[in-house]
Amino acid sequence: MRILFVCLGNICRSPLAEVIARAEAEQRGLDTWHIASAGTGDWHVGQGADRRSLAVARKHGLDLSRHVARQVTAEEMEDWDWFVAMDRSNRADLLAMGADPARVLLMRQFDPSGELDVPDPYYGGEDGFELAYRLLRENAGRLLDYLASYGR
Repeated sequence: MRILFVCLGNICRSPLAEVIARAEAEQRGLDTWHIASAGTGDWHVGQGADRRSLAVARKHGLDLSRHVARQVTAEEMEDWDWFVAMDRSNRADLLAMGADPARVLLMRQFDPSGELDVPDPYYGGEDGFELAYRLLRENAGRLLDYLASYGR
């Protein structure tokens, strides 16, 4: 299974989602799954994760130190089994690139609250990154449950 977590710049939410989902998948014995992340924009290509994402990941025992931001392109739409967008805007960007709507999920679409978006913490303070981590952590298991039951 090949899963790409997608946000806007690939320095805040999607790298956190990637390491959280990878750790959860490994705990479930799904370590053959290929889990990665990318952004829909090119502003941060080649840069590391935002320092606040690095800090919140480290605080929770995860390592983002080797993350390098990259941009998802229309040419790779068939390279991934699933795209997991952090918000509805990211989902719309993926669909505009030609992603199959049946293979584009929202990170929080299985959240019992009914909320769909993981808010972008980039322009806020540290607390926004902690909130993003919490939302990603709370929803990673539900997302992996769905993907494991669905297959490809």
